[in-house]
Amino acid sequence: MNSEQDTIRKILTKTGDTWAVVGLSSNERRAAYGVAAVLQRYGKRIVPVHPKAETVHGEQGYPSLDAIPFKVDVVDVFVNSELAGDVADQAVAAGAEAVWFQLGVIDDAAYERTRAAGLDMVMDRCPAIEIPRLG
Repeated sequence: MNSEQDTIRKILTKTGDTWAVVGLSSNERRAAYGVAAVLQRYGKRIVPVHPKAETVHGEQGYPSLDAIPFKVDVVDVFVNSELAGDVADQAVAAGAEAVWFQLGVIDDAAYERTRAAGLDMVMDRCPAIEIPRLG
């Protein structure tokens, strides 16, 4: 059984570099905006997923995961915990390899379902905090 730190390292270094960021909009005051910028600085392609489907950090947005016309590797979830389980299920259906629930996003049942489906998963952590620690 891998430790959580092993899973974090795997997602950030070995899982593909296309990250769908669910909840990312052009609102610079939201955490997703800053985290997406950090991911880009570390070579990740970010794909904004938000009902407004805005272009953010130069990347075209999509209204939902199933509207993205290419494979995403990681689904980074910036929605309330009550909505996160549905997003995790959509990530499984979309063929993602990993799901990342941001700080404060917790759904134990979704975590178990996602892991049972064969995906890597991290919950209540932030990749913008974790990725600089890998150096």
